[in-house]
Amino acid sequence: MSLAVRSLVVDLDGRRIIDGVSLHVDTGRTLAVCGPSGSGKTTLLRAIAGLVPVRSGAVEVDGADITSTPTHRRSIGLVFQDNQLFPHMNVARNIGYGLRVLGWDAGRIGQRVDELLERVQLGDRRDQDVATLSGGEAKRVALARALAPSPRVLLLDEPFTGLDRSLHDQLAVMVDRVLRDSGTTALLVSHDPADVAAIAQSRIDMPPALEPPSR
Repeated sequence: MSLAVRSLVVDLDGRRIIDGVSLHVDTGRTLAVCGPSGSGKTTLLRAIAGLVPVRSGAVEVDGADITSTPTHRRSIGLVFQDNQLFPHMNVARNIGYGLRVLGWDAGRIGQRVDELLERVQLGDRRDQDVATLSGGEAKRVALARALAPSPRVLLLDEPFTGLDRSLHDQLAVMVDRVLRDSGTTALLVSHDPADVAAIAQSRIDMPPALEPPSR
């Protein structure tokens, strides 16, 4: 599924965060979104996911305008910078959460969860409490959870933050492989040139933060 953003404008708390951003990502490709802190990279992902209101412009998936579509109907996965795993659920239940919301039966959920656990190399962590996971393991659970419903587009917000360099690089290689194997269209926010080189086929650079919008 291709993703397009057309002349997107987002204002938050009286300040223009995104001013006319446009981009296009072809099916199965990954685009890196780069730029200084405060330039609206995370806000862009949240607007695409439907988590913040859009003042003007459009978000399209495969040519269909989804700007007004509720978040839960967009079929867009989001991996948050801080993972946002559910602490009261074990690894398998975290990964299967979105599938339960969609009404999948238990057997089908179990098969999908097992498939993803193998894909992210956590096959032996199925029933583990997420509080006991290492930083890298938690990142992989968050990735598997986002991929579980086979989203049309995957958004990754600084997915390797807080990891040491060696683990960071290992996970970047794994994420690239998972995205390629699944044919998922993705948008990656990163400050790290190595991530961009390892995962993305193209990039855009967001301009510095803007002044408050005129009224």
